[in-house]
Order: sequence, then C-alpha cells, then structure tokens
Amino acid sequence: MDVNTAAAATPQPVTQSAEQLRYAKLLEWGARAGMALLAVSFAAYVLGWLPALVPPAELPRMWSQPVGAYLQATGAPTGWGWVTMIGRGDMAGLAGIVLLASCSVPCLLAVVPLARARGDRRFAWLCVAEVAVIALAATGWITAGH
Repeated sequence: MDVNTAAAATPQPVTQSAEQLRYAKLLEWGARAGMALLAVSFAAYVLGWLPALVPPAELPRMWSQPVGAYLQATGAPTGWGWVTMIGRGDMAGLAGIVLLASCSVPCLLAVVPLARARGDRRFAWLCVAEVAVIALAATGWITAGH
C-alpha cells in the first residue's frame, strides 16, 4: 500500500459551521415533534379518542368519490378551514403535517443572527427571503392551474 492509498483510506474529520449545526439541531427537534404529533393524532383518530368528521369505517367509501362530492358529503373544509376543526381526530393530523412542512422556518430564522455576526448579510437576507416565500405559499394567495 503506498502513501497516497493510505491517506485516501483515512477518513478526514468534517467540520460544520455554527449555522449548519444550529439549523440541523432545530430541524431534528421539529421533525421529531411533527412525527410525534402525527402518531398521536392518528391514534386519537383511529381509536376514537376524538370525534371524527369522517369515521374511519367510512373512509373507503368516501375516497372513491370525486373531491367535490367528498367535500359536499362530509362537510370537510377547504384551505385553512381545517384549523377550525382541529378538535376532530381526522383534522388533528393536519397539524402534524403543518409542523413538518414549516419546521424549516424557525431553523432559517435561527441562523440569521449567526450569519449577521460573521458579516454575511447576503446569507442572512436570503434566509429571511426564504421565510417570506414559505409564508406567502402557506397563505394560499398564489395558486396555479386550478
């Protein structure tokens, strides 16, 4: 084995920036919380701990319906209307989905002070801009082709 092969086989330590470490830690917490919320809300729905808009036994029949018929038959809300029904087992699961979908927002905001402290204003503004785009997308004001 020559010197070049031995050097290539030895793993080199990888260092991450403070921004990467902070983002990863917050993302891990957010993902775990979202998954836990999904698991608990699913159990609450299936086990009947919370009243359901559509009982689990009715789902196979309802899923075969076109969306318009499904919405009319169930009274299910569209858009952010589900928030008003968060106490229902089948709607509670959406809170976990929202948490998972939005957990990058606190991560991005948490790295802004670190980027600014090291003088990287462009990166800080990029993080803020990403949060603004996520927030705009979540409002539902911009839609395509519906």
